[in-house]
Amino acid sequence: MEILNYVVSDGQSGIRIDRYLSDSNEDLSRSYIQKLLKEQKVTVQGIFVKANYKVQAGDVITVEVPDMTEPDILPEDIPLDILYEDEDVLVVNKPKGMVVHPSAGHTTGTLVNAIMAHCKENLSGINGVLRPGIVHRIDKDTTGALLVCKNDNAHRDLAMQLKEHSIKRRYRAIVAGVIKENEGTIEGPIGRHPVDRKKMAINYKNGKEAVTHYRVLERFPNATYVECRLETGRTHQIRVHMTSIGHPLLGDEVYGSGRNPYHLQGQTLHAMILGFVHPSTGEYMEFTAPLPEYFEKLLEKLRK
Repeated sequence: MEILNYVVSDGQSGIRIDRYLSDSNEDLSRSYIQKLLKEQKVTVQGIFVKANYKVQAGDVITVEVPDMTEPDILPEDIPLDILYEDEDVLVVNKPKGMVVHPSAGHTTGTLVNAIMAHCKENLSGINGVLRPGIVHRIDKDTTGALLVCKNDNAHRDLAMQLKEHSIKRRYRAIVAGVIKENEGTIEGPIGRHPVDRKKMAINYKNGKEAVTHYRVLERFPNATYVECRLETGRTHQIRVHMTSIGHPLLGDEVYGSGRNPYHLQGQTLHAMILGFVHPSTGEYMEFTAPLPEYFEKLLEKLRK
């Protein structure tokens, strides 16, 4: 077991403890910290607290991080579309409909099941047993380039690049309606929806800073093909931000209008370009995941 100690400094008072700890340690995800809080592995001045506890200047926080255990997740021989692989990293082109890591209701058929079979014991363990190797994620129905870390050193390095917003991520999306301006920037903090806890929303009270840049690639009578560049990486960021300016992604069952004239399965969003500095060589590397077939066919339909 690893014991971590923190002392809250001036200026950090009023932050929820789960957010404070995830901001203080990039090796621990917020969801994993919430799990530790539920299991009474976190104390403030020796007293167990809940995730909604708000830290105060001078608080002494102690976190007990249990030793890694073997995951109950079974490796599954699921084919992977590999864009690049070496001893440190793996870049895969995730298909539509595949969940990245196991969760309630999704314990098999995930990307983690597939990479466990492919990489065997060569995966980082930093994010806990349910997410070996996973340094970032994309939604179930989003396709495209995803980075997997094969050891803890690579994971720490790339997690820091993510935190510093230095990883290059370019997405392609098709949104409802015609965007008049050729490019723009959407800024608005993203947090849980105040009423529907399954959704994210622009949340000025409890959200985290989020910035999305977009550029129009092609206009159609009732839709627009855009490239989105992430400056931050919040949950559902592109989907929430594009909806906030009146242009939800086509097929988006959560944030869209509910109309689905093209019979799409989930949002039309593809993580096309992924660029980062290699954790061992220091060399900048960039990969492109080709547009999936359903996306190409939809573009053809819209052009007609």
